[in-house]
Amino acid sequence: MSYRLLIVLFWCLSWLPLSLLRGLGYVLGRVLYFAVKSRRKIGLTNLQLCFPEWPAGQHERILKQHYQELCTCIFFYSKLWFGSQDTVEKLVRREGYEHFNAVEEHHLILLAPHFLGLDFGGIRHMVDHRGASMYSSSHDNAFDLMLLRGRSRFNDPLLIKRSEGIRGILRAIKQGICFYYLPDQDLGPKESVFVPFFGIQTATVPGLSRLALMGKAKVLPMITTLEKDGFVSRYYPAWENFPSDDALADTARMNAFIEERIREHPSQYYWLHRRFKTRPEGEASLY
Repeated sequence: MSYRLLIVLFWCLSWLPLSLLRGLGYVLGRVLYFAVKSRRKIGLTNLQLCFPEWPAGQHERILKQHYQELCTCIFFYSKLWFGSQDTVEKLVRREGYEHFNAVEEHHLILLAPHFLGLDFGGIRHMVDHRGASMYSSSHDNAFDLMLLRGRSRFNDPLLIKRSEGIRGILRAIKQGICFYYLPDQDLGPKESVFVPFFGIQTATVPGLSRLALMGKAKVLPMITTLEKDGFVSRYYPAWENFPSDDALADTARMNAFIEERIREHPSQYYWLHRRFKTRPEGEASLY
């Protein structure tokens, strides 16, 4: 599908009520769950690795819910990208915003793991505050271009190409621009350390500790989840005693926090990424 056609499609969808968009998401999610076998296998493997204690059938049930919520978010993007500012403010409710107010005068990193609502939380935050985030310049498909367009809607955000590396991020932080950091992808062994995640040694980028240290920034987590009436962005208190003098411990602390939030909303973490792809030397593939 072309970029222009996608714009027209999502503009048309933006006029539909949320209840209808949610219904469309439910139907599409059911279809994709059964139609895309390779991604379904990745999702089930991830859930089985992370929740071995679940009874038979629960992994499949949660993954079906995940697909439905993922597709609902896709349809809700129409409101996020083409709805008015008032529509966006009503779509995403904020909780714990006082935690952000308490530290907003500091250099700041918003820690935003890959929950399904992360774009909704980030764009809602940028309605009121200028922010920065990183994107991959290697993808030029229509949906990624739409994501980039949507993230640019409010307050002239600074969008940093991944190829710019840490320099672009530090420059933004030191200018007082809040950096919206997505930390939890497997970027391979060269950029990662191995720390526990659901009890599994997991390749994790230790960038949060380094950025906080070099940028003299506070880390404040923010998790956005899909609810019955839209989304909720939850701001958590800024972390105390972070970073420490142990980057490995800091990275493990980050993973432990993300794990806690996933256990609260197990269907809303992005399970279709091969999070455990990179293994310690000598270990067999988990996929």
